[in-house]
Amino acid sequence: MTTMTLSIPVIETARLTLRAPQLDDLKPMAAFFETERSHMVGGPRDAMGSYTSLVSRLGHWVLNGYGLWHIVEKASGAFIGWTGMIFAPAWSEPELGWTLFEMAEGKGYGFEAATAARRHAARHQSLNGVISYIAPANIRSMALAERLGAQFESEAELLGKPCQVWRHPKLEIAA
Repeated sequence: MTTMTLSIPVIETARLTLRAPQLDDLKPMAAFFETERSHMVGGPRDAMGSYTSLVSRLGHWVLNGYGLWHIVEKASGAFIGWTGMIFAPAWSEPELGWTLFEMAEGKGYGFEAATAARRHAARHQSLNGVISYIAPANIRSMALAERLGAQFESEAELLGKPCQVWRHPKLEIAA
């Protein structure tokens, strides 16, 4: 059996750890993707769809050198969602994405995690001034995008569904 070691950075914030996806994350991912709540991020999905999503996140890091981190609440150790950079053939450019499980909403975790991911992408992955694709009905994501400093750029379509493109301002990166 051949093994591969991935070098996915760990990011620490005041209340969160952003780390590589792990097999132990599959059960909470599957629970999320079984709900209607997941429809704005490619769901609902069955158990195999959740597994495919999990392993594709690791593959994304291998192929692109960046990807999604899984967010862990430090106080509880709970896996509460994901954030990071996504780029696939249907995308026009890399996207900063985020998803929080319902129990983690309303605590500022989305802002904290996405800010850390965006800062890391700008400093270490040459991804600055990126976009976010947001479903037109996803008011909470639009509010987070605005809080992050993004502005609505255009209406678009992604994977056959309407979406909005939000542009994040470039960060000043210290030399």
